[in-house]
Amino acid sequence: MIGKKNIVFGFIYLVFTASLGLVMVDKYGAYNEAVSLKQQSVGRLQQLKSEDFEEDLEALSAEQIAKANTDGILAINQLINAEAAIDIIKGGAHAHGNLEALLNVAVGVILCFIIAPPFIKQLISWIFIVGTLLHSGMLYLGRVFFMPWAETVLSTGIGPGLLLLGLLAIGITAALRFQENIIDDRN
Repeated sequence: MIGKKNIVFGFIYLVFTASLGLVMVDKYGAYNEAVSLKQQSVGRLQQLKSEDFEEDLEALSAEQIAKANTDGILAINQLINAEAAIDIIKGGAHAHGNLEALLNVAVGVILCFIIAPPFIKQLISWIFIVGTLLHSGMLYLGRVFFMPWAETVLSTGIGPGLLLLGLLAIGITAALRFQENIIDDRN
């Protein structure tokens, strides 16, 4: 069965992309620290503003106000950076990888019900596997392991292009050749 490799690949790939949830959870320690620091710094600025920039009944100097502002700005920046470290994984390799893993499983099952020449089914099968690796696989390597070459491959758009081509190919083939029973193409 030609679709078997997509089913196996899809479930194994899903383990890798779903495990990024653990990586994101690990990054929430830095995020929570950044939230706390931002609350302290910005909270102090809010209090100073509400008290006409006086502290302990004494007016703050311009330098003291500037330092408090700087602390607030740096705390906000640290929070933004902590959020970005999580979002770049969540919106990239994790979400796309999970989707493309399950897409491979679905394609594998559909291929089992299509009667078509084996080379057509093999081509569709490999288009999905290679497209997945060149899209979410490169997101994984580039955004999780910081491999710049993977970002270069990703920027070509070949991975998403292959996946779209695969969707078109399986759609047309299924429309023309879908059967009610599993097809045994193990010749």
